[in-house]
Amino acid sequence: MPQDNNSAPKLFLAAMVAFVVMAAIVIWMPQPKPETPPVKTSVPTPTNLAWTDELITEANHGDVVRGMVLARRCEKCHGEEGFSDTGEVPNLASMDKLAFWKQLEDFRTGKRTSPIMQPVATVLTRQDESDLAAYYAMLPALPDPQDSRVKQPPPLDAETATTASRLVTLGDGARGIPPCQACHGPVGNLRGAPSLSTQNADYILDQLDSFADASRANDINLPMRTIAHQMTEQDRKAVSQYYGSGLGSMPGAANPRWDKK
Repeated sequence: MPQDNNSAPKLFLAAMVAFVVMAAIVIWMPQPKPETPPVKTSVPTPTNLAWTDELITEANHGDVVRGMVLARRCEKCHGEEGFSDTGEVPNLASMDKLAFWKQLEDFRTGKRTSPIMQPVATVLTRQDESDLAAYYAMLPALPDPQDSRVKQPPPLDAETATTASRLVTLGDGARGIPPCQACHGPVGNLRGAPSLSTQNADYILDQLDSFADASRANDINLPMRTIAHQMTEQDRKAVSQYYGSGLGSMPGAANPRWDKK
């Protein structure tokens, strides 16, 4: 049977047309959108720590001598006797074991953020945390000529003292603010709670501001975030100066005066 000499060009042309059509389909076909990466947030993960009997026992049974050795790493910032020479750095001397242990554990696990403390705490074990807690709880908080504590600020003016004393002893029920001493004790130092009577005013103010804007979120069940958010900037500053000036360690120092209007 004779072959058609025009069949080859026709087949080639048909193949080219098919190729062009397929290319057009691929080009104009809607392409799946790439998966949107998760948005990174700077809000830390809240602490959900449960104080079981086992955990309390673990935090309370540290080795003081081993803690003293480990504390050599902490002296540059927190002082040789647990008192910092920088207002924004917390004092550690005489801090309650449970409160101290929890803060280190929160830094280690990322529940409390700090570009300085997180790398330090990451290399610690839970036993290291207990040992350090035992050592610093043993250090006295009384003034010592050799300690490097920040000089206390001048006495509070009348308006600041009145604002602070109200919040410390009575709180503000209308705004849902309980008295500070309900959780931190009448002298600013209570078992299981962070000590306020030995802290610097600048550090306390920084923490209250961080709780207020939720950049610090390691308070179990949100008490400090809720309270600090309800406080005004003046309130937070007044309370910080009250404890930083040493009034918090004096029973009966707060004497709230209510102005009748």
